[in-house]
Amino acid sequence: MSEANQDCLPGMVAEARQRTAQVESLRPMARHTWAVRLRHPELACRIVPGQFFMIRPAVGSDPLLGRPFALYDTWSDEGGNPAGVEFGFVEVGKLTGRMSRWTQGTEVEIWGPLGNGFPQPECDRLICVAGGIGQTPFRAVAREALGHQQYGDERRWRARGISEVVLCYGARSKDYVAGLEDFQIPGLKVHVATNDGTFGHHGFVTELLQQQLDAGRDGVHVYCCGPEPMMKAVAEICEQQKIPCWLSLETPMACGFGACFSCVTKVREDDGTWDYRRTCVEGPVFKSDRLVL
Repeated sequence: MSEANQDCLPGMVAEARQRTAQVESLRPMARHTWAVRLRHPELACRIVPGQFFMIRPAVGSDPLLGRPFALYDTWSDEGGNPAGVEFGFVEVGKLTGRMSRWTQGTEVEIWGPLGNGFPQPECDRLICVAGGIGQTPFRAVAREALGHQQYGDERRWRARGISEVVLCYGARSKDYVAGLEDFQIPGLKVHVATNDGTFGHHGFVTELLQQQLDAGRDGVHVYCCGPEPMMKAVAEICEQQKIPCWLSLETPMACGFGACFSCVTKVREDDGTWDYRRTCVEGPVFKSDRLVL
């Protein structure tokens, strides 16, 4: 898309734009896991926690389609002004393999912000449950909820944050626990589980969630992101215990703006039937009791 034609595409949120951005830095987070900072002040001013953007190389046509990445956080320049966005990824295929070799100044095509993002929590205590690379949305979620950072425009800003946010984070092993140092945020409590017991709790992240709910359920909301079986288990726990829960789906998508219908998911209607909704437009965040998992 040319610089002269930067209006949002059909189906995108009104703030979405396509631009060229430059890689500011690349750093390892865990085994085969990286974090990339992109310089893009406009996107940094618009995006909110839980939204995502599509990225592809600025040169060439392989791959032809972009890939979706959730906001990890925004970052500021030396003057304190919004300078760009950061996201995390796991090296699993052709594009992410190339991304792991990006250097400062590499140009990429990026369009966003996309999707609806997480709502601001209206609760006393927020529990974020993450599996795999699913922890990435929750740095920004925690910083906003605790009142440390403002995202989007003034309509979203709150006078103060909630008192406590808990992150329950599960990974295969210690080697795949990514970015823990980034979650050293005042007011945020972090609990880690690994399947093989090499770090933190030996077991599943759902066991950490249950421990938190056993300690108190009043005024609790749950946000969740990660592999679908884990999110289904979290949704079932929350349904059984009548805890409001929102899931951020990691559905594969091709276009990112609702045209291809490749990312549809089943959503319950008010009359008890279900219909398909596009994860990229109506999601990726859905109330768990509305999803047919």
